Amino acid sequence: MESQLFTPFKLGPITLRNRTIRSAAFENMAYNNSPSEDLFNYHTSVAKGGVGMTTVAYCAVCKSGVSFAAQLYMRPEIIPDLKKLTDSIHSHGAKASIQLGHCGNMTHFYTCGCMPVGPSSGFNLYSPTLVRGLKKSEIREIVLAFGKAVNMCREAGFDCVEIHAGHGYLISQFISPYTNHRHDEYGGSLENRMRFMKEVLAEVMKQAKDDMAVVVKTNMFDGFKSGMQLPDCITVAKEIEKAGVHGIVLSAGFVSKAPMHVMRGAMPIKTLAYYMPMKTFWWLKAMLYLVGRMMIPTVPYKEAYFLEDAKKFRAELKLPLIYVGGLVRRSKIDEVLNSGFELVQMARVLVHDPEFVNHIKEAEEKGEKDYCSGCKHSNYCIGRMYTLEMKCHHCVDNLPRKLQKEIEKAEKR
Repeated sequence: MESQLFTPFKLGPITLRNRTIRSAAFENMAYNNSPSEDLFNYHTSVAKGGVGMTTVAYCAVCKSGVSFAAQLYMRPEIIPDLKKLTDSIHSHGAKASIQLGHCGNMTHFYTCGCMPVGPSSGFNLYSPTLVRGLKKSEIREIVLAFGKAVNMCREAGFDCVEIHAGHGYLISQFISPYTNHRHDEYGGSLENRMRFMKEVLAEVMKQAKDDMAVVVKTNMFDGFKSGMQLPDCITVAKEIEKAGVHGIVLSAGFVSKAPMHVMRGAMPIKTLAYYMPMKTFWWLKAMLYLVGRMMIPTVPYKEAYFLEDAKKFRAELKLPLIYVGGLVRRSKIDEVLNSGFELVQMARVLVHDPEFVNHIKEAEEKGEKDYCSGCKHSNYCIGRMYTLEMKCHHCVDNLPRKLQKEIEKAEKR
C-alpha cells in the first residue's frame, strides 16, 4: 500500500502538510506561567524539523487549573508572546496547536493559588492535598473559561485547540467513577458523568466557529480496575464525535493512579528524585527512593503499544482519529496510517530529535525504507520533566553516573 505519510490532510478547516503532529507532552518551559525563549526555540525547531503540526502542551484555561509553576495558563497578557511563537511555527510551514485543559485535583495551593478542586471533595494522595468538590456555579465558570481560552488562542494565531479530556485531569475526573462521587446531575450514571465534558465541548465548538480545528484527547481505558474500561470509553468517544469535533486523540492512563499506562516502560525513579529540590520535596524524594517502584509501577513498552486497542475505536467511529503511543520508526507509522488512522502524534521521539520527520524523508530519498529514531525510551525526559524543562539525556552535559547507569539499564530492556 502506498504510504500516506507525506500527503496533506484536511483537519476541519485547516490543512496539514503531512500526517504528523507533535503531541502535547508537557515541556515545562513556561517559566512563571508565561511563554519563554526555550518554548519558542523548541517548537520552532520541531516545525523546522518537518511536522505537519506542533502542539504546545498542557495550557490551563484558568489559574485554578495549573499544576506546575512552568505551565501556561491562558490570559490576555501572554497573547503577544504566543503570537510570536505561532508566527515562527507558520514560517516553517507547520500548523500550530495548543492543548487546553484543567488539572482538577492534580495541584497544590501554592501552585494554583486556591484549594484544589475536583468533581468531589476528598484527598489526593498523589499530590498530596485536600480537594474541594466544585459547586454547580463553579462548573459553569470553568465551562465558560474553556470558551474564552479558545478565543484567546485564535488571537494568538493558533490553528487548532486540543481539549484534554483524558489522563485523570478535570474532564477525565468527572468521567471516571474513581474520582466522581457526586449525587447530582454531574455524577452517578455514565450519562451524568459525561455532562461536564459535553458542556465544555459545546462551548468550545461555539467559540471555535468555522476557522479553528478542534481535537479531543480521550482515554481508551484508565488502567486500573475501579476506573473506566474500554467499552465505556467507546461510549465516551461516541459522545465526543456527536459534539462535532474534527478529530480524537486516543490515549490511556490516569496520572494519579496508573501514570505509566500513558508512556509505557519504567519511570526513572533516580532521575525523578534527583531533580526534585530537597527543600520543597524532601519527603517525596525519600518516598521515591524507598518505595518508588511500588508508587509508579512499570508497564511494559513495545512499539505502537496502543494500536490494537485503538483499532477497536476505529471500528466504532467515523471521524478522523489521531494515533499516539510508541512510534519511533517509519514502518510502524505507515502501519498505523494503513490501519485507518488519519494522523499520528509523537512526543519523546521529537524530544530526542526535533528533525525526526525530515530525517524520515531524507532517508526515503536515499532509498532507506525503514528509518528509525535513536530514541530508546529510557524515559529520562519524563523523569526530568516534573522539575526542569523536558530534555533528552543526550542533550545534557555531565550527567551524574547514577543517572547514566539508570539510563543504560532502561535502554537495555
